[in-house]
Amino acid sequence: MSTALGNIVSSLQRSGTFINTLIAALTIGGQQLFSSFTFSCPCQVGKNFYYGSAFLIIPALILLVAGFALRSQTWTISSEYCCSCVPQLRRISLLERRLACLHFFSITGRALVAPLTWLAVTLLTGTYYECAASEFASVDRYRAFDNISAGERQEILAGFPCCRSVPSNMILVRDEVALLHRYQSQMLGWILITLATITALVSYSLARCCSPLTSLQHRYWTNHLHNERELFEEAAAQHSRLLILQRIKKLFGFIPGNEDVRHIHIPSCQDWREMSVPSFLCMGNDVQGNYSFLGGRVDEDNEEGRSGGIELKP
Repeated sequence: MSTALGNIVSSLQRSGTFINTLIAALTIGGQQLFSSFTFSCPCQVGKNFYYGSAFLIIPALILLVAGFALRSQTWTISSEYCCSCVPQLRRISLLERRLACLHFFSITGRALVAPLTWLAVTLLTGTYYECAASEFASVDRYRAFDNISAGERQEILAGFPCCRSVPSNMILVRDEVALLHRYQSQMLGWILITLATITALVSYSLARCCSPLTSLQHRYWTNHLHNERELFEEAAAQHSRLLILQRIKKLFGFIPGNEDVRHIHIPSCQDWREMSVPSFLCMGNDVQGNYSFLGGRVDEDNEEGRSGGIELKP
C-alpha cells in the first residue's frame, strides 16, 4: 500500500500537479494571514484607491517574479538560448529552440499559479476591491446625497469601508454600496478563474499540437530531462569532491579525515596568492578548464600534459 502511495505521489510530483496544488494552497493561506494582520483601509479621499490597488496587484507581481526566479530551468534557458553576451560554443538547432520555447511556456504556466491564485482569492474576498473602489461608487440615485457637495460626498464614500458612523438615512446606502462592490469583486474573481482555466486548457492543447514530439516522445523527453538532471548532480558532486581532495592533498600534503598523516606540506606565499585569484570554467583557449580557487600551480604536477583526466591514486 505504501509503495502504491509513493508511486502516486511521485507521479504527481513529476507531472507538476502536486507542486501547483501546494503553491496554490500556500498562496491562499498566505493571503488570509496577510489580510488579517496587515491590511487596514485608510478610508481617506485619494488614498483608498492606491492602497487597495497596491495590496491587490503588487503581491501578485512579486509572486510572478519569484515564480520565474526560483526555477533553475529559467536560468538554464536564458543562459543557453537567450543570452547573446555569452559566445556560442555550438550551433543550436531549430528543434532545440522549439523545445526550449515549449519548456519556457511550461515554466510560465507554473509561475502564473501563485499570482493568479492571489488575484482570484482577493477578488472573491472583496476586501481590497471594496477599499479601492469606495470613492467611485455611483450614488446619484440616492436622495440622501442631493444636498451634499462633491467634496463631502467623496469623504463620506471613502469612509464606508471603515463602517464609520453615518447619518441614519445613509446606513442603507452604505450597505448597498458594500454589497455592490462585493458583487463586482466576486464577479471579476470568477471571470479571472474562468479565463485562466480556458487559457491553460487552450495553451496546453496548442503546445501539444505544435510540439515536434509525439505523446510517447514527450513523456520520454520529460523523464529523460528529470533523470539527466538528477544523475548529473550526483556525478558532479562526486567528481568535484574527488578533484578537490586531490588538490587539497597536493596543497597540504594530506586528505581531510585521514588519521594516518605522516607527511604535510607547508603552502608557500605564492601558493596562497594563486589561490586568491578565481579561475573560470573554459573561458579561455585552454584545453582543460580550471574549476576553483585551488587551480594553477597546485595542479601542474598532476595535470601537465594530460588532456584526458586525472589518475586517482589510493
